Order: sequence, then C-alpha cells, then structure tokens
Amino acid sequence: MADDYSYDYEYLFKIVLIGDSGVGKSNLLSRFTRNEFNLDSRSTIGVEFATRTIEIDGKRVKAQIWDTAGQERYRAITSAYYRGAVGALVVYDISKSESYESVSRWLKELKENADANIVMELVGNKSDLDHLRAVPTDEAKNFASENQLLFTEASALNAENVDLSFHQLLKSIYEMVSKHQLDVSDYSGPKPSGGPTISLTPAPVDKKASSNSGCC
Repeated sequence: MADDYSYDYEYLFKIVLIGDSGVGKSNLLSRFTRNEFNLDSRSTIGVEFATRTIEIDGKRVKAQIWDTAGQERYRAITSAYYRGAVGALVVYDISKSESYESVSRWLKELKENADANIVMELVGNKSDLDHLRAVPTDEAKNFASENQLLFTEASALNAENVDLSFHQLLKSIYEMVSKHQLDVSDYSGPKPSGGPTISLTPAPVDKKASSNSGCC
C-alpha cells in the first residue's frame, strides 16, 4: 500500500467522528480502515486518525478519519478538531437512549465549530444488540430526515453497514464538491500521474495515529 506521500488519491476528505464515549466510534474507525475490532478496547487519550481510499465515479477519494478518542468524556473537543472537516459521523449506541439524546448537543457543537456546508450522517452503532434496543429505528430515521442528516444503523462488531455508512457520506461529499457547493481546495490532493486504482481496500493506520486502541 502506498503511503501518504505518493499521492495515490485525487481527493482528500477530512471526516470527524463524534458522539458520547463508549458508543463505538473507535471500532467503527478500525473496522472501516483495517477491518479490525477490539472487544476489550479502552478509551485512548488524545486524537487519532486513520485513512482509507475508495473509488467514487472513477475518482480515488481518500478519507482521513479523525476519532475524538475519549476526549468527549471531558468535553475537551476544540474547534481545531473540526477545522477542515467536510464530513461528520454523529454516532450513538442503539441500546443506550442517553447516547441518542446527546445527538442534539453534538449537532449544536458541529454547527458552532465546523464549516456550514459540512455533510453529516447519523449512525446508530451496535445494531447487533437489537435485542437490547432502546432507540427505535424509525424515530432516529425521522430525526435524521428532519435535520437533513444521512442515516444508517451499523455494527462495528460484525461489520454490518460499516462500509455503507462511510461510503454514502463520502459519496455525498464528493457530489457536493463536484457541484462546487463545498470548497475543499485545501484538502484535495494533487492529481497523480497514474498507478493502480485502490477500490474499497483497507488501508493501514497512519504512522501519525496513536498506537493505543480506542473505546468500543
């Protein structure tokens, strides 16, 4: 796999993961980028990110996905975390109603700190815990529709809809960029001269990322 300096992409989109501690953000990240899941994961300190390159309409799109890695416990997420982000996954745990009730606060924080045109998606994680469900799918879907959010339910544990969640967010961002509704001039990579297309292939964690495993 080529590293960040080989420009194996035509667009680079920064995505942020937000939501209450314990909803499974870090495992969504590791499942999407490395196809890994850590059942005994714990909160990490600081911010970490990983990448994965996918193909959309024949273009190589690299997602640089940032995880709050436990900072939400201390309400210490700063505007610097959101700077440059063109997409956000707002994650809750379908078995914990309080994590769903926090979504409005996370959306408020996004609107206060992120670009006005950021593309947002509501993700109900841990769909494998349907027998413990506390948040009805229709309720969350209606909330997402009312707030102009994309919506999925997923499971980082069994990988259900994880690719779908990230892919539809990235596709929506790409479509906005194509229509010039979103300025990502600072984040689009230089056009490569050639090379193989990387399509939905898990990428290794960036060397800059924390080596600690994240929560859930």
